[in-house]
Amino acid sequence: MTRGLKVAVQMDPMESIGIDGDSTFVLMLEAQARGHALWHYHARDLTFAHGQVRAKAHPVTVQRKKGDHFAFGTREVLDLSTMDVVLMRQDPPFDMSYITASHVLEMIHPKTLVVNDPASVRNAPEKLFVLNYPDLMPETLVTLDRAEIADFRARHGDIIVKPLFGNGGAGVFHLRPEDSNLNSLLEMWGERSREPLMIQQYLPAVRSGDKRIILIDGVPMGAINRVPAAGESRSNMHVGGRPEKSELTEREREICARIGPDLKARGLIFVGIDVIGGYLTEINVTSPTGLQEVARFDGVHLEAAIWDAIEAKR
Repeated sequence: MTRGLKVAVQMDPMESIGIDGDSTFVLMLEAQARGHALWHYHARDLTFAHGQVRAKAHPVTVQRKKGDHFAFGTREVLDLSTMDVVLMRQDPPFDMSYITASHVLEMIHPKTLVVNDPASVRNAPEKLFVLNYPDLMPETLVTLDRAEIADFRARHGDIIVKPLFGNGGAGVFHLRPEDSNLNSLLEMWGERSREPLMIQQYLPAVRSGDKRIILIDGVPMGAINRVPAAGESRSNMHVGGRPEKSELTEREREICARIGPDLKARGLIFVGIDVIGGYLTEINVTSPTGLQEVARFDGVHLEAAIWDAIEAKR
């Protein structure tokens, strides 16, 4: 049996999480059940000083009780190199703050196991890492060049336009062939950012669902289908997507077999990929979700498999 590990969790405020859907919460519950000690801190509490990576953190215990789901101990300064594990679980956006945190945590990894590997998280943003597998994707363009975008739209008509470093479906637009707002959208985006946009052909199969498949250490271990609400092209559950029980198709197993070894080699233990109509659209490595939905439909608690993988590396 693995000795009790010291686990620091870098995440969003404990007060803000929804205990019926949050994946980090069930990872913490599972760690606690295995006898591991937990601390909680925010990314803004991360400090490099005098050759040490530190965080002002609270010892924390958790329970599945709404309105009373956590209890903090006295805040203390942790030398994170003395921890066994750091879970990097703060939500995106994947901005310079996120990238800086990955650089700082990389200083203690792998002596302290950071999950997911911070260098790999930094080098594998969800909408760019997926470009390594063009034959698995719908036709995709990454650019701010308006002529390129106009040509892409002329060929495909129905398109999706989305920011590269957003999350949760924010800023994702479905532009139909008759929609006249593309130029206005590009002007608005150009005023607020120098980042390229991702443009993809619209996949009508999204009306039947956007499947989230969870891979643990490169192995597919669970999936849910997320069906968009009426009038929505986004399937994210916080904008009304409805989760459904789902099994993997042969095509989806093929996709997982292709990318799984790469994920494992990069130290990406907990990954959620998105598949629409047999096409890979995103590889989520920053703060993947879906554990509680899989448990609800399949009775499989993948947080246990994640901790098995972590403990095997410790």
